[in-house]
Amino acid sequence: MSASSHHADCFMCGLEQSEDTAVVFRDPLWSGEVVPGYDVPGWFVLRVRRHAERITGLDEAELASFARRARDLVAAVTEVTGAPATYLLVFGENHPHFHALITARGEHVPADRRNGNILRLRAEHADPESAARLVPAVRRAYERLAGDGRHPLSA
Repeated sequence: MSASSHHADCFMCGLEQSEDTAVVFRDPLWSGEVVPGYDVPGWFVLRVRRHAERITGLDEAELASFARRARDLVAAVTEVTGAPATYLLVFGENHPHFHALITARGEHVPADRRNGNILRLRAEHADPESAARLVPAVRRAYERLAGDGRHPLSA
């Protein structure tokens, strides 16, 4: 990625400097990783690597590959965490740089913290060390799932 494709004041662009230990995968277009401030165990961000605002800012190659990357990362997170539900959330209000928050919702999450209310867990369940410990297993699952086309969550 060239520096010209990033904005200095963009939080998501700044993640290009993340430690490899937080990264599940990086390809030329996308990155999947644990993000500071959203480091709840089982939460990952899938973000476009160049600065593109909202889904409408994605180019054709990014659009063509987004669903596959999202599917593969959701499948890997679900497999590793055993979560009965894994959410793919896209807002773009606080950080307009296009990204999706993938959140594993465990059985232990009470009803009033499910669906959109899961975001309340950001402060309540933040645990950077536990979130980081999941990265290697999610990375292995992602590599296997993305590499062999086997997706247990597919219909």
